[in-house]
Amino acid sequence: MNILDFSLLVWIGSFTAGFVGALTGLGGGVVIVPLLTSVFGVDIRYAVGASLVSVIATSLGAASTYLKKGFTNLRLGMFLEVATTIGAIVGAVIATFISVQALSFVLAIVLLYSAYLSQQPKLENPENESADFLGGYLKLNSTYPTPDGLISYQVHSVPIGFLVMLASGVISGLLGIGSGAFKVLAMDQFMRVPFKVSTTTSNFMIGVTAAASVGVYLARGYIDPGLSMAVILGVLPGAFLGARVLMGAKTQILRIIFSLVMVALAFKMLGSSLSGEFYHG
Repeated sequence: MNILDFSLLVWIGSFTAGFVGALTGLGGGVVIVPLLTSVFGVDIRYAVGASLVSVIATSLGAASTYLKKGFTNLRLGMFLEVATTIGAIVGAVIATFISVQALSFVLAIVLLYSAYLSQQPKLENPENESADFLGGYLKLNSTYPTPDGLISYQVHSVPIGFLVMLASGVISGLLGIGSGAFKVLAMDQFMRVPFKVSTTTSNFMIGVTAAASVGVYLARGYIDPGLSMAVILGVLPGAFLGARVLMGAKTQILRIIFSLVMVALAFKMLGSSLSGEFYHG
């Protein structure tokens, strides 16, 4: 395969990853890392480096649209980024000392769990009538637009959400996947934030988390400019398109397709990890 064919195929895969990542809030890295390692045979550390750069592009591509429409809870996102940034730096440092097989195995488990999370039923407009002291004290409560006008919501269980965000940051720095699934989980399941707000705020946050850990990979020499450029050029337009589609789209069918892809990639990564396929010395 020549460099032109390789770049074109990477672009197509990255465009799809950016689109689905922006649409679901899970981050495109869950597709990009296994795509580069399983399909193209890229060393997982370079794949993670390219993915971290692409996650920043995904976040930038989607965040502007979401902010303009009033979906993203900017104050909540910045507060929770304190936890994810700390976790991301820790995860990125740990990753440079872990074997490729171990990283591949962990990624496979995360993929399977992300597929499970994406199929959990979510309420579009949860009834959050009761007030939460800490959420109110930190002024995290907000509103978001619906066809019936603005709807207010309360943010709950702030300490639990903060701890889950800390863990998601470690996973992001370790695997370069943005860990959007865990961000959505923390806000949607524990903090009881409406799903579209969770998704859009997650997209805003994953870029900041990735930026915190990409410097470590750059310093270690795991950022390949050519590979990263091909990924970014695909991810960015995909993220813009996904952000626009999200506004009125029913995402259940895409969730099912995305889950099946993640499961298939997870088993491929697991098999490659156990066989030592990704080991390059």
